[in-house]
Amino acid sequence: MYQPTTDEYAPYYKEYINNVINRDIIKTLKNQLNEIDDFLAEIPENKYDYAYAEGKWTVKQLVGHLIDTERVMAYRAMRIARNDKTPLPGFDENLYADSLDLSKRSYTDLVDEFLLMRQANLYFYKSLSEEDYYKKGTASDYTISVGALLFIIAGHVQHHFNVLKERYLNK
Repeated sequence: MYQPTTDEYAPYYKEYINNVINRDIIKTLKNQLNEIDDFLAEIPENKYDYAYAEGKWTVKQLVGHLIDTERVMAYRAMRIARNDKTPLPGFDENLYADSLDLSKRSYTDLVDEFLLMRQANLYFYKSLSEEDYYKKGTASDYTISVGALLFIIAGHVQHHFNVLKERYLNK
């Protein structure tokens, strides 16, 4: 079963990759659909606009960040899987979060968008072959593989759920 090696991702992604316990990455990404739905549904309405400290994201901004990151990482995986060797730029997650106008977006709509995006991306992820996982490209000036991107996507969600539990919900 595929497991990314350290030459397939930038060092700062190691924590995300280590968050993935089940090495069947497609199963993990699919199982996260229920986890995303269940966990985000448990967050009380009075926490949607809550940030645990000055300058930190609100819960709604954090969900927006999860959506943006899923979108960017899936796009990177698609480009690399299709043998596109064009170096891909980084993205500034704080700039993205600051640019989100969430005043007209309900929390439920954000969660639904995240779930729908993951469902759509799963069709792409499931279409990948074992060989596709090893394809490498460049993103943010680092070598990265398609398989590592899938682990990063899953581990990133787990990381932020841990942050939500510890700093927003005090669980």
